[in-house]
Amino acid sequence: MASDIYGNLYDYPQYYDILFGADWKEEFRFLIGCFERFAEQRVRRVFEPACGTGRLLVKLAQAGYRVSGNDLNEKAVAYCNARLRRKGFPASVRVGDMSDFQVARPVDAAFNLINTVRHLPTERAMESHLRCVHDALRPGGIYLLGLHLTPTQGTPIEDEAWTGRRGRVEVSSYMWSKELDRRKRNERLGIRFEIRTPTRTFSIEDEMNYRTYTAAQMDQLLDRVPGFEVIETYDFLYRFDEPIVVGPRTEDVVYVLRRQG
Repeated sequence: MASDIYGNLYDYPQYYDILFGADWKEEFRFLIGCFERFAEQRVRRVFEPACGTGRLLVKLAQAGYRVSGNDLNEKAVAYCNARLRRKGFPASVRVGDMSDFQVARPVDAAFNLINTVRHLPTERAMESHLRCVHDALRPGGIYLLGLHLTPTQGTPIEDEAWTGRRGRVEVSSYMWSKELDRRKRNERLGIRFEIRTPTRTFSIEDEMNYRTYTAAQMDQLLDRVPGFEVIETYDFLYRFDEPIVVGPRTEDVVYVLRRQG
């Protein structure tokens, strides 16, 4: 039986987690490598702003890190905390805004790898986000910030598809660019999940608005927010020993930012 649901994908954390949790090993190894190489002190406490289902937070907790995070979606936060408790860890994720938060204790590292910061609709919100992360970090701590840039040369990627499986449940996703307004710096995206279980097949479809950033606009943003140094840049292949040079054709990038002073 097939059916369609039109709604917020983040309200279905169990399916979101299956899809985006498929590549956790590469991301996890990348995080650990960056913690060890770029942080000026041993990383013990880690924070993820806009953490969603916390797919990487729970892996880090199992590896001995003290983890925390926030997210605006109450269902995602409940899902994340329930999983942390099942694994024997504190329910350390709170409902909160990634552009307006404080942490109870300074952390040694923070990360947001998969484009979530582009949900922030304005430059002011993005600057506020970076200041919040800066203030949450100890001096010498690092922030791993991943996002898709809008290239100013070449043909941009306009769609992507991927699949995740867990047990007898399969989730396939297709995301496509519906409209790109470079002047207003907004990209309207469509995204569709196809879910197959032993008893049901259905889809969830949503639409999102992402703020756009070119490489030059990111450079300008980071120049305006004092207190961070760009240590290294990578693409979404997460090959720790293969950093990239960001230029006008770059799309996927992870900035390794270190808090100064």
